[in-house]
Amino acid sequence: MTRAARTKQKPPFEPGLIPAPGELLVWRDARHFDRWQDLPCTLCGRPTPMRSHPEEPVHKACAENWITSNPTEARLGRFASDLAPKPKSKKGQGDHA
Repeated sequence: MTRAARTKQKPPFEPGLIPAPGELLVWRDARHFDRWQDLPCTLCGRPTPMRSHPEEPVHKACAENWITSNPTEARLGRFASDLAPKPKSKKGQGDHA
């Protein structure tokens, strides 16, 4: 068995919904955080370990401010929330106990 066959493939890093201007992005997936390297934020230029879905370096707050300032352009999906997780119980409790 090859090494590639033994490694578990991660599902694609797909974006979910685009929040309305003034709302917060939901970035819970660990792939939004690069623990090895800070890169300049594409919006403010300061270093950040955060990454958008297409792996663009950006602070979450900068992305939220950009969505608020550019509501028409934001609909193209540059920054989006994560896909909503499937409820873990039949009651639809989601993250709640």
